[in-house]
Amino acid sequence: MLGALTGVIGLWVRAYAAGYLHKQEVLTITGPYAYTRNPLYLGSAFLALGAGIATRSWTSALILFVYFAVFYSIVMRREANELQLRHGASFEEYARAVPLFIPRMTAAKLLGDSAGSFSFAQYKKNHEWQAAVGFLFLLLVLLVIWRFCPH
Repeated sequence: MLGALTGVIGLWVRAYAAGYLHKQEVLTITGPYAYTRNPLYLGSAFLALGAGIATRSWTSALILFVYFAVFYSIVMRREANELQLRHGASFEEYARAVPLFIPRMTAAKLLGDSAGSFSFAQYKKNHEWQAAVGFLFLLLVLLVIWRFCPH
């Protein structure tokens, strides 16, 4: 149950972030992007933590943690380089004010904030519902394993 609740927090963070994100259009710096440059990946970290808890296996949890740490650290750095090339000084100002992953306690106030508020249409455009379906499928598989496999 704790794993599922942790995963739901991750899904909420991802959904909230996806409702602000306009991929390849503008530098998104409002909403959750004013706290961390990678709120989608922060949500994914909660999903991975939830999955690790739900497996009831330290080994599985460790594998998920190592995979997440290695893979996403590479992806976040690559994306930061791409955003720097695309948005130049605006991204540099943003990167100085907003941490890569661990959120700030208060929202960064930046000049030229990209207009934006949460948009359910944007959430759908970003196909974020797929993360929810995937996590729910994982929980269903784990439930079946716990129910029908000897412990």
